[in-house]
Amino acid sequence: MKKLFKWIVPATIVLIALIVYACNKKLNISPQGSLIAENVTNNSGVQGLLIGAYVLLSGENVPGQNLGNGSAASNYVYGSECADESYKGSTPGDQPDANPLLTWSLAQAGTSSYLDEKWVVLYTGIQRTNDVIRTMRLSKDIAPADTLEYEAEARFLRGYYHFEGKKIFNNFPFVDETISYTNGNLNVPNVDAGGNYINIWPQIEADFTFAMNNLPTNQPNVGRANKWAAMAFLAKTYMYEHNYSAAKPLLDQVIASGTTPDGRSYALTPLYQSNFNPAEKNSVESVFACQTSVNDGSAISTNGGNGNTGDELNFPYNHGPGCCGFNNPSWSLAQAYKTDANGLPLLDGSSTNAPFVSDASNPWTGTVDPRLDWAIGRPGKPFFDWGTIDSTWIRSVPDDGLFVPKKNAYAQSQQGKFSSTETVFWGAAEVAANNVNLCRFADVLLWDAECEAQVGSLDQAQIYVNMVRARAANPNGFVYLNAAYDANTSMYSPKTTPGDNYSVKPYPAGTFSSNGQDYALKAIQMERRLELAMEGQRFFDLARWDNGSGTMAATLNAYATFEKTRNSSFFRANPTAQFTKGVNEYFAIPQIELDAENSTGKIVLKQNPGYN
Repeated sequence: MKKLFKWIVPATIVLIALIVYACNKKLNISPQGSLIAENVTNNSGVQGLLIGAYVLLSGENVPGQNLGNGSAASNYVYGSECADESYKGSTPGDQPDANPLLTWSLAQAGTSSYLDEKWVVLYTGIQRTNDVIRTMRLSKDIAPADTLEYEAEARFLRGYYHFEGKKIFNNFPFVDETISYTNGNLNVPNVDAGGNYINIWPQIEADFTFAMNNLPTNQPNVGRANKWAAMAFLAKTYMYEHNYSAAKPLLDQVIASGTTPDGRSYALTPLYQSNFNPAEKNSVESVFACQTSVNDGSAISTNGGNGNTGDELNFPYNHGPGCCGFNNPSWSLAQAYKTDANGLPLLDGSSTNAPFVSDASNPWTGTVDPRLDWAIGRPGKPFFDWGTIDSTWIRSVPDDGLFVPKKNAYAQSQQGKFSSTETVFWGAAEVAANNVNLCRFADVLLWDAECEAQVGSLDQAQIYVNMVRARAANPNGFVYLNAAYDANTSMYSPKTTPGDNYSVKPYPAGTFSSNGQDYALKAIQMERRLELAMEGQRFFDLARWDNGSGTMAATLNAYATFEKTRNSSFFRANPTAQFTKGVNEYFAIPQIELDAENSTGKIVLKQNPGYN
């Protein structure tokens, strides 16, 4: 295959690949820039279009759009703040469009700009993948093998963007390469002739299946999707459809034989924090990630350029990397890391009972899972090499609690190398080169644990969970007090005084099988909460596990009750906050999109149930 890619990262070349905005009102805007069909019908041009399709993984760089929190690659607003994982942060009047989302009170679909930001990014990404497929068919100099791979990569990305839309909005129209601004077929329905919602899972499956069957295992660039990434996302699709018997053999193959694009076998990194250290990105645990870079010239013309602009607000306030005090971890999340005398999580729901972790007046003195101090920055603990956290690191303690986000941050010794030195937004230091993990191997192990618990062996499910817990128990990966932090290795030295009374142990042999399926599933779900905290996964896990049962409403309404006892910003934003079963498992379709598609009076795009 002819190579043009240096490596897949949102690159400045992409900024001239301003292909059409995608579905609905976006489809009738002609492409901007030079990479339009008549100019790219050659191998290098098609590769440029493919780079343009990858760039939208970042949630940024859509022409004519001022995007931000609502479109972040990490989905932190939807996956964390709208669940029981984090607060909006900052002050109540800052970014107010998040408030009705995180309190599940968005009665009118058009009252939050965040939703349209995500919609625009996803359909712009979808349209760019379709431009690749359409345009490559016009090329005279692309070998058949290259054509097949380009289509496979484009369809992987198209499957990914539709998957994101499906899990967020549910009734999300599927747009393939037959839909374009040139054919006049702009109003893509999400309902059939009878007014029934159209299920797009089969089309998403088809895209990931095509990618799995036609992508190579090795790629010349670590950021590109390979066969194994496609297999993992096909399995994830089946997980969301609750088709565990279809997901399990795929996950078994990924675990047994999967490799990174540069040929390394998938594995858990020895240290948990390595997954969130920009110096160690694209490790053996990275199945697929949004690639980022800084200080490459891209930020001169764009807000953040190729860095992780979507999370630029999610740092401690006026300490550490600096600005802006958003996405503060919740009290509920911090309590989930309590462990019992056997080093196991509290599966009985008692973790939110007093005493509380980091409560100054009546602190928890038992043991905690060491992942607590990598997922959450908390008082009295070091924030890498920036110093020790105290209340001055919080923008508003009454609103935001005592904790700060940590997984997206970088060390002081990395400033200027993995953070931007270019002049963007109001300051460069918020923009970092920390990849966003879209799927990592721990995720795969825990998916397969679910499959084993549902249709396989409870003992094998326990093995996968214990693999994840064993890594967490590695003392080399603990946070230590009065120690120097090495940003190249994610380790503290000397390792003499652990940051807390850490204890995380494997489930004893036979625990899952002797306690039964319900216990095993509860343990797996808790493990996902602990392992993937603050990675934008929690809300979507709760929705997937709910499957019409009402468990998501029960969990989040219990969280709301807990928050009301604290009189937190969550409570003050909406004292009557209530998660409604059958409505709030998905988000409202943006009103601006409904207005555009339904402008003729015919309902083409139908709002989700429960929203008006």
